[in-house]
Amino acid sequence: MADSAIVFGSINLDLVARTPRLPRAGETLLGHSFSTIPGGKGANQAVAIARLGISTTMVGRVGGDQFGQQLLSSLQAEKVHIEDVLIDNSASSGVAMIAVDDRSENHIIVIAGANGNVNDDDIERLIPHLTPGSLLLLQLEIPLAVIRLAAQAAKTAGAMVILDPAPARSDIPSDLYPLIDIITPNIVEVEQLVGFPVESPSLTSEAASVLQQRGVKTVLIKLGENGGFCATPEEAFFFPVFRVEAIDTVAAGDAFNGGLAAALAEGYSIREAVTWGAAAGALSATKSGAQSSLPDRQTLMEFLEQRLGGEA
Repeated sequence: MADSAIVFGSINLDLVARTPRLPRAGETLLGHSFSTIPGGKGANQAVAIARLGISTTMVGRVGGDQFGQQLLSSLQAEKVHIEDVLIDNSASSGVAMIAVDDRSENHIIVIAGANGNVNDDDIERLIPHLTPGSLLLLQLEIPLAVIRLAAQAAKTAGAMVILDPAPARSDIPSDLYPLIDIITPNIVEVEQLVGFPVESPSLTSEAASVLQQRGVKTVLIKLGENGGFCATPEEAFFFPVFRVEAIDTVAAGDAFNGGLAAALAEGYSIREAVTWGAAAGALSATKSGAQSSLPDRQTLMEFLEQRLGGEA
């Protein structure tokens, strides 16, 4: 059982436009509305965990601009520890420009800003938070070389490493995989990682095996409306999705990781933890925005009780 979670990753401001449909190349559309919402995969996951009652620390960077102050205030309001988030006056804060259509599909463009400057100095601020049994969550919106250093530091300290390999990319260094305890790709991301289409249950299992052969202990593949697949060193199983009326899937993956990490921090089994993750992801899809859509603990517990008759 862990006593804390640390998220080392990106902090962005989401600039969200709602449109009837997603535009084609060269096309201009009139949208419904515009909003600014705190986001970034790292910050989203930190908020997701903190809302579920786990002590959570964020390590990363924001720019020395108005967006940066807004992002820090938002994290602090969510009870995320921000003492080791650096204000980088040499860069703008990271932003994500998001279009969401009436079918809840989205296009996202991320500008790294200060997130792209994360380096060895940030590892020095991260290390004191890593303790035996703590959880470290990583994503791919900061430089890969620093992600590997963070994972190595976590392994040295005896912390568990959870990697969300998003945004999708195929160039993860081979020496990073053995440092990962749990990897949580969606279908697009796992296809990038393994280099072949994952279009059937047997291919899903094969993809998980490939990642385990590279050194990952547990593989969780998120299959959207088809649920997910989990392969641990001891077992492999598919798990179902919770059916909801989705209106915005922007942070569903981050909510999944938050639910997963919170359950593991409380000592639940991997089967129970993926149920928490699936429930958190489903709840997130019923609300608009990134952090604004993430469920709190009471909402998650009530949802699990309603759907399953128990907490997990």
